[in-house]
Amino acid sequence: MKSSLLIAAAAAALLSSAACARPMTATDMHMMHRLGAPEVSPDGRWAVFTISDTDLAKNRRNNRLHLLDLRTPGATPQLLASAEGGHDAVFGPDGALYFLKAVGERDQLHRMAVGGTATPISDFGADISGFKIAPSGDRLIVWADRPDCPDLACAATTFAAKPEGSGRTYDKLFVRHWDTWAEPGNRSRIYGFPLENGRVTGPGIRLTGELEGDTPSKPFGGGEEIAFSRDGRTIFFALREAGRIEATSTNLDIFAAPSDGSGAPVNLTDPNDGTDNLPAVSPDGRTLAYVSMARAGFEADRQVLMLRDIASGTTRALTQNWDRSVSGMAWAPDGESLIVTAGDTLEEPVFRVDAASGRVTRLTREGHAGNVRALPNGDVLYTSNSVFAPDDLYRLDRRGRSTQLTAVNRDLLAELDPVTLDRFSFAGANGDRVWGIKVKPKGATAKLPIAFVVHGGPQGSFGNAWSYRWNSRLFASPGYGVVSVDFHGSTGYGQAFTDSIRNDWGGKPLEDLQKGLAFATAQDPQLDAANACALGASYGGYMMNWIAGQWPDRFKCLVQHDGVFDARAMAYETEELWFDEWEHGGKTYYEDPEAFERWNPVHHVTKWKTPMLVITSEKDFRIPYTQGLAAFTALQRRGVDSRLLVFPDENHWVLKPKNSIQWYDEVFGWMGRYLKR
Repeated sequence: MKSSLLIAAAAAALLSSAACARPMTATDMHMMHRLGAPEVSPDGRWAVFTISDTDLAKNRRNNRLHLLDLRTPGATPQLLASAEGGHDAVFGPDGALYFLKAVGERDQLHRMAVGGTATPISDFGADISGFKIAPSGDRLIVWADRPDCPDLACAATTFAAKPEGSGRTYDKLFVRHWDTWAEPGNRSRIYGFPLENGRVTGPGIRLTGELEGDTPSKPFGGGEEIAFSRDGRTIFFALREAGRIEATSTNLDIFAAPSDGSGAPVNLTDPNDGTDNLPAVSPDGRTLAYVSMARAGFEADRQVLMLRDIASGTTRALTQNWDRSVSGMAWAPDGESLIVTAGDTLEEPVFRVDAASGRVTRLTREGHAGNVRALPNGDVLYTSNSVFAPDDLYRLDRRGRSTQLTAVNRDLLAELDPVTLDRFSFAGANGDRVWGIKVKPKGATAKLPIAFVVHGGPQGSFGNAWSYRWNSRLFASPGYGVVSVDFHGSTGYGQAFTDSIRNDWGGKPLEDLQKGLAFATAQDPQLDAANACALGASYGGYMMNWIAGQWPDRFKCLVQHDGVFDARAMAYETEELWFDEWEHGGKTYYEDPEAFERWNPVHHVTKWKTPMLVITSEKDFRIPYTQGLAAFTALQRRGVDSRLLVFPDENHWVLKPKNSIQWYDEVFGWMGRYLKR
């Protein structure tokens, strides 16, 4: 009787919760707690990570360090109040926490025993971007953007007087990169310090020598691009030697340098002109693992896992026969395997790769995994997200059982209407199998207007993952059926499929989108085939411009964000030239203009008639805002219903909470104007 009453009460609670559920909003998305990458103590007991929250009034996010006891079942993350304001926390070899925290005008390194009090242990004379502690515990490296000078503070260096005018002068590219104008002479460089008696000492000797380039790489590189040897005497780091070719080169190499600055860096991967990155040293200190792309100038080539014998220099390609691209990795504690992540058919699973044979074993099924950390007992800690929820922390044991350790958004998610995710496949261009997803409000019975979302990249995937920019659950929330297709060029289906978009931007991908939408609507009568709006950003934005001229009668509206409008202007205005040149055959515009003009939306403006919302940002240097202005001008001159949204303080992505909320308000307002619900 008591059991029956409990069951009845639980059922009533669930019904009440469902009755109170409501559509998710962009504000809900930004009020989600965001769990950062975990770091694990040497004994495997503790994990430290940030959980960030949004301060809407100040239009920013605040990070707070949390500690989780991995040995206590059901433990919850505990706020480290004594480390308030701290960030970039790691465990040192002594088991203590080390993290950065502001002291006066600059971040300084702090040390804190678990359960103890934080103490500053540095007096850096300049701002730093990150740090690593040697496994030996006696050395520290930091990286910072600094001019060409021998130590971190550059206190003894006299620089030439700057001109009185505000103008900047350049003699080579990059002039600007991603969202920042280049400051000539400033580079992200690595500096080494001794750790003596618990303090950081010395001026910080530059360890990158005379190399001209950024380490970590810009704009997105971090500590994953730098590693210590097990004895702490050597650092391995990725760097692209700049010279005059930086804007056309993807040639990052792995360098080795003494951690005390006693010698010049040595290039370990010079024979390869593609990207080499993510160095990681084996537990026994004998082997350096890293990922390598074979083709120069291609930023989305397959990342093959490489193993290099540190003593002899002998190198072998461990995953050459596995047609997937390794995105992240960590050594297992016994050194007999590596734990990696890689995209695979709408998911990003965790895999184990045998270090001797290269045999690959899939360890997780659904979701987008990342931040893998191997525990001393052989378990694996990792983060995972999906269409349904943002990142939480998971633990994978040696038997392959996965346990969720955190639920940082349980309460907020329980308030929101649930959604369903369905995967589908069909015969696309060339008869190839092409995959897509549908996301719909759970329990919906009425016909659903369609949000047809086209992913960017173009080498990317819109699969079972959470995004704080283009969020499929949020798009479904107002009552839309979200449909997306991983067209030719997408990742997770083998390198040949990814390569197939080159020189064919408007060909096979458009055919896949047309066939995919037709298949999805034919198979699912709940999707209102005649009531659809198409949306996309970056390459997806290009596709909106291309659809406007090539498929002008299909959609009731379009949303174009940061899309290429004129291929010739793009070829000269973008900053990372290798991307645009590779995508159109590998030559410059002036060497092969036909390759660029073949798929150029500007030539088909006379056919534009679909209402379009154009969104762009003034700090977007990848696809400059002039492309958006030109598209909007074309629409206005054609008399096509159109609207322009410009963010003066955003880059290729809309990141600030209030701006993102405004973005969704505009997008949903535009869709609501043309789609019947």
